[in-house]
Amino acid sequence: MGARAVLIAAVSSGQGKTTVTAALARKLAQAGQRVRVFKCGPDFIDPMVLQRASGAPVETLDLWMVGRERCHQLLAQAALEADTILIEGVMGLYDGTPSAADLAREFGVPVLAVIDAGAMAQTAGALVHGLRDYGPVEMAGVIANRIGSAGHAAMVQASLRGIPLFGTLPKQGRSLPERHLGLVLPHEVAGIDDLLDELSAQMTFDAAAFAALPEIRFEAAAPAAQPEPLLAGRTIAIARDESFLFVYHANTELLRQLGARIAYFAPLNDEPVPADADAVYLPGGYPELHCERLAGAARWRASIRAAHAAGTPIVAECGGMMALADALADGAGHDWPMAGLLPGRVTVQKKLAGLGPQALATPQGVLRGHTFHYSRLDTGAPVIAHTSKNPSGAQGEAVYRVGSLTASYFHAYFPSNPAAVAALFSRSEA
Repeated sequence: MGARAVLIAAVSSGQGKTTVTAALARKLAQAGQRVRVFKCGPDFIDPMVLQRASGAPVETLDLWMVGRERCHQLLAQAALEADTILIEGVMGLYDGTPSAADLAREFGVPVLAVIDAGAMAQTAGALVHGLRDYGPVEMAGVIANRIGSAGHAAMVQASLRGIPLFGTLPKQGRSLPERHLGLVLPHEVAGIDDLLDELSAQMTFDAAAFAALPEIRFEAAAPAAQPEPLLAGRTIAIARDESFLFVYHANTELLRQLGARIAYFAPLNDEPVPADADAVYLPGGYPELHCERLAGAARWRASIRAAHAAGTPIVAECGGMMALADALADGAGHDWPMAGLLPGRVTVQKKLAGLGPQALATPQGVLRGHTFHYSRLDTGAPVIAHTSKNPSGAQGEAVYRVGSLTASYFHAYFPSNPAAVAALFSRSEA
């Protein structure tokens, strides 16, 4: 099984990888191609944008967090369904352990380099050749972002010395807006589909040269082992609204594979925890942007307190944990009362407080994931464990346990350890 595949990478964050990947995915889809997009490394927001651009679900690829076997399974399945596979890298091409370059080499995927050429011309060639040779990696070609004119594009192309320039994007009058955790969520951007169409139209692209790239052959992967139905017959209530959005697609699928029924509810709409919930999952998101609504959601707050009092397992990650503290300081001088299951106060700050891959040791083995937050929690709640940072092994995020509540800034990637996840959502563990 094979498909045309490239890993879209850059020298650093901020070069326009997501914009280029989204524009290219939309352009290929408009041309009638079946496109599958993946995101390299932990990320919640970029996959939402890329899913909107491509029209297909976007999964995570990461040799450490997801694991080589599952990455292989996802790519092999995509090759059966798609004409083209686009993998957006993370940070710079060689950043992280493992890096996007490691993923490209592992599966024989060539790199499509994105360069921000807005303030350079011939130096683009030195940059691209350095990216290719440092690893080395196979360099498929280049897309130059923020090109000022046809003459500028010609200078960049000449500097590449035989490496194909597949396309360019001009300096954009409109671009994908950002905030402190990354891009603004797609449904919050007015006219997002028009913007993606505009980016697609603005991209000059050598479709024939791209089509000439050889297909990547992905050997048939061994079927994924189905987890035991350890949550069969149980209903897991998952908070889902503008405040609780950061969930790996693979996490909800794993809960279903474990036998659970999923029931969604929206705390921002003051919806209570479903009465038949056997466990509650409060994922991350942006509670700091919706403090007033959360503070005023009396039914939701009463229902989560009642679930906690009844011993219902509650798993709260990052933003989900923030909404359960006594108070949330929004960074603008206001303190807002939250659900009050976790003693203490969360303060939103401008300085990054946690970032990177981490692992949690559990009785069922290691559960892998990551952390990324700009707030801090000051609490006297009992700490039952700390995660460990990858690859250093240094102490990472605290994991708090208050009654049936397990809370942390740690975002777990559930497929990395299904048995540990089942235990977290089981009453006996809670």
